[in-house]
Amino acid sequence: MDGPVRLRALLNTGPIVRLVGAHDPLGARVAARAGFDGVWASSLEACASRGLSDTGVITMRECLASAVALAASVPIPVVADCDTGFGDATAVAKMVRRFEAGGIAGVSIEDQCAQKINSLAAGRHVLVPVDVFTSKLRAAKAAQRRGDFVVIARTEALIAGLGVREALHRAAAYADAGADAILVHNKTTTAEPIADFLAAWRRRVPIVVVPTSYPDCTAAELERMGVRMVIYANHGMRAAIRAMEQSFAAILRDGCTRGVEDAIASVQDVFDLQAADRRDSLVVDRCA
Repeated sequence: MDGPVRLRALLNTGPIVRLVGAHDPLGARVAARAGFDGVWASSLEACASRGLSDTGVITMRECLASAVALAASVPIPVVADCDTGFGDATAVAKMVRRFEAGGIAGVSIEDQCAQKINSLAAGRHVLVPVDVFTSKLRAAKAAQRRGDFVVIARTEALIAGLGVREALHRAAAYADAGADAILVHNKTTTAEPIADFLAAWRRRVPIVVVPTSYPDCTAAELERMGVRMVIYANHGMRAAIRAMEQSFAAILRDGCTRGVEDAIASVQDVFDLQAADRRDSLVVDRCA
């Protein structure tokens, strides 16, 4: 079963779907080996890996190339974090056709203005009017070639401090425009706003959450609330940064690597991940 078909099936049936963020094939393979259901091609990770801020600065081509590399390296679905869609409705339609052709299972676009800032960053989060965003969603759904491709509409209403009522209003409009799932983002330290949203949500369109700011809430608890997909969006990158900092400091302190060898992956582990899927040697550039 290929990625798009599998993602659609996972959303529609079975237990809560668990995705984890990655920005390169190595991270995607670690995610697959760990047992995650899919990979989130994280915009934050893609920007951070380039030394850039997560403010919509990477291009569609860069985002596509990263996502295609992930999808080519693992047998699980890849969902691409496409920020605000790289432009107007026409640009979104172009984006969908290219990501679908590249083997990506789905894309997420959000209702922030084009000059976005990361959802968890301090600052004013400005959303586009509902009709502007629904035009993007209708263009996205009209552009796709396969029914299995998933378009996730992400509302930042809670992030922007507009409250649950506005989040519900926007989510309903996005569902009416054809979104296959609604990502409701929140940056409070508890899941209470998400629980309030779900208690009032009456549509059959699946709800997706990213519990970065409320880490105590388990997948089982989210599932009981009615969440269908949970995305651990940036934890791989954050774990790697901390591990590198600790290992590099120990090497400089000790003057050798003896003190870190038991705490880091072996070279054989790297070889195993490199050999996890030989298809990567056959992948051609599908981003042209």
